[in-house]
Amino acid sequence: MGSGEWHVEKRSTLRNDSFVKEYGSVPETGCLSVVVLGASGDLAKKKTFPALFNLYRQGFLNPDEVHIFGYARTNLSDEQLRDRIRGYLVDEKNAEALSKFLQLIKYVSGPYDSEEGFQRLDRAISEHEISKNSSHGSSRRLFYLALPPSVYPSVCKMIKTCCMNKSDLGGWTRIVVEKPFGKDLESAEQLSSQIGELFDESQIYRIDHYLGKELVQNMLVLRFANRFFLPLWNRDNIENVQIVFREDFGTDGRGGYFDEYGIIRDIIQNHLLQVLCLVAMEKPISLKPEHIRDEKVKVLQSVVPITDEEVVLGQYEGYRDDPTVPDDSNTPTFATTILRIHNERWEGVPFILKAGKALNSRKAEIRIQFKDVPGDIFRCQKQGRNEFVIRLQPSEAMYMKLTVKQPGLEMQTVQSELDLSYGQRYQGVSIPEAYERLILDTIKGDQQHFVRRDELKVAWEIFTPLLHRIDKGEVKSILYKPGSRGPKEADQLLEKAGYLQTHGYIWIPPTL
Repeated sequence: MGSGEWHVEKRSTLRNDSFVKEYGSVPETGCLSVVVLGASGDLAKKKTFPALFNLYRQGFLNPDEVHIFGYARTNLSDEQLRDRIRGYLVDEKNAEALSKFLQLIKYVSGPYDSEEGFQRLDRAISEHEISKNSSHGSSRRLFYLALPPSVYPSVCKMIKTCCMNKSDLGGWTRIVVEKPFGKDLESAEQLSSQIGELFDESQIYRIDHYLGKELVQNMLVLRFANRFFLPLWNRDNIENVQIVFREDFGTDGRGGYFDEYGIIRDIIQNHLLQVLCLVAMEKPISLKPEHIRDEKVKVLQSVVPITDEEVVLGQYEGYRDDPTVPDDSNTPTFATTILRIHNERWEGVPFILKAGKALNSRKAEIRIQFKDVPGDIFRCQKQGRNEFVIRLQPSEAMYMKLTVKQPGLEMQTVQSELDLSYGQRYQGVSIPEAYERLILDTIKGDQQHFVRRDELKVAWEIFTPLLHRIDKGEVKSILYKPGSRGPKEADQLLEKAGYLQTHGYIWIPPTL
């Protein structure tokens, strides 16, 4: 047995042991078929197949059990698909593992609304199951829809008609659907109804890759496993919460697609709102997925309607130069909006969601700003408030901004930080990509980090009225220069909401 084979077998054993501890039983051992629909598209090449390869490389996909199928309209051979994705799966240290992984991939071409193509796909899957001596009904079929939402209904209907696992003897059929889940409440509900008529909620995995990020997944541990946070995490101590997403580039050739959605639909209504749920939710009674998702829904149901006075929209200069963007487009490439949660813990605390393109930096973070110290005997309030910052990307870190005595003979205060930077603290530890984690959760049947139907509905209820006002031109986007912080009106809104910016202090990621 070669070292690479031993590595896979060893990891599989460890995986089963940890799974038993967490879930109380060994995962299913029937053969696994992973079907990537839209296999010739960018999402599949850049995210889905690399995630599957990394899971395989780490031993989470057993080569004796798994086979991967690509399906799309493009007429390709197996080898042509492998060549298309090979460049995204580079592993200089283990070319043999890459070669073996690519041999697990088979391609089937066909339309997304024809039984003929999906019957061919079903025959290919069945041949794999027979070759693995999988007992009837014990096989597992995972369908990943790396497709536009417009084809979800027809594809799901074809899967239901042609490709389901043949019986329920320990096996399963699950589907993963990507955002955007609709464009507003009505379209999202229509899409949910169409898919819900075909599959049970337990079979549907609505993926939001932000829920797979390492520091997003750390939120529940931080909040509920650390005693000193428990009495601080409320309206009595916290002045405001910011959840920020910034990119330093524009739409980069995707202007026509982006213009249909805008920054609120693309980032705020899903990614940032999911993070808000984890920051603001109450402690669940257990770590079971439904208990966690119940608490997230309760938070969303407590959000009061958004007012236009607490929204600033922006559009960077040059956005409309893209020939695929209408000359009169009002689509925001930047938005700051304040959400207010009407409950005992958060009454009066503004949750500021901010996202933008073509800004002066690239980062995503949660910034929790605490109230001023009463009776400030050091007169150091002008230096800034205490803040707890969770840096989601890049340079994953958590740091606490606090006031300390400046070294020296005089009693001078200065802002500094307590810093947990992952690159320094966890040297040599590879942080998994979000898609790896979420695909593995799907195989395990763990829906904790996926969006439930009622959760999706309430999220759209929060933003749909504002989005309709924007679509009608009732709320206008303000032009801002690329490479800036965005419209100055956004900073004014933050100040009005009670956010106090710290001047003269910049967090610098520590060097190794």
